[in-house]
Amino acid sequence: MKKALLAAVAVLVLPAAVQAQSMFTPGTSNPGVYIGIEGGGNWLLNSNNYNMDIGYAAGGVVGYDFVGPRVELEGVFRSNNGRGTANFGNVFSNVSGRIEQLSVMANLLYDFAPGATITPYVGAGVGIAFADAAINGCSLCSTQFAYQGIVGLGWNVDKSFRINLDGRYYGTTNPPAYQNNNISAMLSLTYKFGQPEATPAPVPVAAAVAPPSFMVFFDWDRSNLSAQALGTIKQAADAYKAKGNARITATGHTDTSGPEAYNMALSLRRANTVKDALVQNGVPATVIAVVGRGEQGLLVQTGDGVREPQNRRVEIVVQ
Repeated sequence: MKKALLAAVAVLVLPAAVQAQSMFTPGTSNPGVYIGIEGGGNWLLNSNNYNMDIGYAAGGVVGYDFVGPRVELEGVFRSNNGRGTANFGNVFSNVSGRIEQLSVMANLLYDFAPGATITPYVGAGVGIAFADAAINGCSLCSTQFAYQGIVGLGWNVDKSFRINLDGRYYGTTNPPAYQNNNISAMLSLTYKFGQPEATPAPVPVAAAVAPPSFMVFFDWDRSNLSAQALGTIKQAADAYKAKGNARITATGHTDTSGPEAYNMALSLRRANTVKDALVQNGVPATVIAVVGRGEQGLLVQTGDGVREPQNRRVEIVVQ
């Protein structure tokens, strides 16, 4: 029965260890060394005229988590009170006493969902135990081979702390006076070293909002406003009024036909024409700046001497 239980646990754990690397999910769990304390109840099963009470088990572990598989070195002390029959020189007497044992185990375990908040796990361990020879025998004087199978649930409180609750069968080769079969229920707390702190969420940065802008186009070598241009200027004036406190820049441009000096003056005349129309639409003249750029800042790149309607314009920016 004991060998079958350990074999079943090994069948579950060992193939899982091979898959450890593929199970790793960055950001959900990380490898690392951990330490822990544990304790719980221990049932030393009755045998050979021994009737044992429920006792306790307490100990600690140090291990390494590969994210999925875990290996650990565990030390546990178990103690159970009970009653039994002792042989005193072929005279059998009823006695009461205690059986204590100290085990040092090497465990191999596997977490089925290492990155989840709750993860089931299984494990198996082998090691050495020092046990009382009998209910009234010498203390921890019987050295035994020890083994155990483990089934449990782990709660990953965060990246470092974890709480485990498991049930385990623990046994040893038989001391002289009894069969050492134990069922333990253990609660443990572990701490994993070197886990990264949670990265705070970046503070959202408000996107820069471009100021409203409008574009008025002109006929060749002209600075007068079309009906469409007057409608666009009215929109710009309305945008200024909606902002309540703003400034306006009117920047004039020309195409590349004509002399450069003439085009510079023409672009300035166009900008001033737009300024006058803005004032007529209720915009104070003091908030309007005019700029003439001539052939600079072409909207459509052309060679010299090209009449391009898209380049004959005034750009109105409300900011």
